[in-house]
Amino acid sequence: MWQADTFDEKQIAREIGWLSSTGMNSVRVFLHDLVWEQDALGFLNRIDKFLGLARRHRIGVMPVFFDGVWHPFPTPGRQREPEPGVHNSFWLQSPGVAVLRDSGKFSRLKAYVTGVIGHFRDDARIHLWDLWNEPENPNTGNYGPRDIPREEKAKIVLPLLAKTFLWARSARPVQPLTSGVWVGDWSSDEKLEPLHRLQLLTSDVISFHRYASLVGTRISVGFLKRFGRPLVCTEYMARGVGSTFRAILPYFRRERIAAYSWGSVAGKSQTIYPWDSWQNPYPPEPPLWFHDIFRANGTPYDQKEVELIRKLSKQP
Repeated sequence: MWQADTFDEKQIAREIGWLSSTGMNSVRVFLHDLVWEQDALGFLNRIDKFLGLARRHRIGVMPVFFDGVWHPFPTPGRQREPEPGVHNSFWLQSPGVAVLRDSGKFSRLKAYVTGVIGHFRDDARIHLWDLWNEPENPNTGNYGPRDIPREEKAKIVLPLLAKTFLWARSARPVQPLTSGVWVGDWSSDEKLEPLHRLQLLTSDVISFHRYASLVGTRISVGFLKRFGRPLVCTEYMARGVGSTFRAILPYFRRERIAAYSWGSVAGKSQTIYPWDSWQNPYPPEPPLWFHDIFRANGTPYDQKEVELIRKLSKQP
């Protein structure tokens, strides 16, 4: 998406326009450290173009710096085509396993974080910075044997995420910083894992993922309210597990919790397929879309969902 040869402004503008038509006002977008290493100035220029395209449609942006999920061995250049019928078959981790296993390579990550944040530190088009997505995810259901086991990965990432918060703050951003929790027991401070304690106590706003029914979502929110900070659900909406717009979004609206549903337009990430597609690939049109809102031509997968989003976004 971010490389010079494949940065498609027309497609980005088209898809952001479809999201804006529902009343959505913010998008979460993933960056990558290898694009910075390959072409830092060009990367900053393309981020600026992305922010401008979003702003035209009255949409702000939450950039994500690092990501612990999916393909453990990212490389720049032309990317592989997705595996048919498989959810996120070639989404790339950032940084990859080779960097996580070599602390001598951490220093170049500092330049990436401070360079991007420093450039956009007071840009009103950015709503907040998400420093690391699911940092200790071991990718058990997909790349598991090739990735780092969760306990070991958490130990590696813990000091690196702490440094990332320091690097980010050293760039003096006016936007808030966050890194979201996604697994574990959040019910009390005593039960928090060290990595989750760092995420929850160091973030300016509390962010979390919850792919669950309304009951499970309410329980998780109840645990996180004790931190007394704004809540942002940075991932939800997986139809196959009961996390739907109809079930969850009215609750988030009442609780004044910002809500980022996963997926927008059915495309290369192939998140219309569920997680178990890694074990059993699905036909071109699965019986129930897992994520995503629009087809590639811009028509909604479920018109009633879009109408609900529009209705809730217009409430005072």
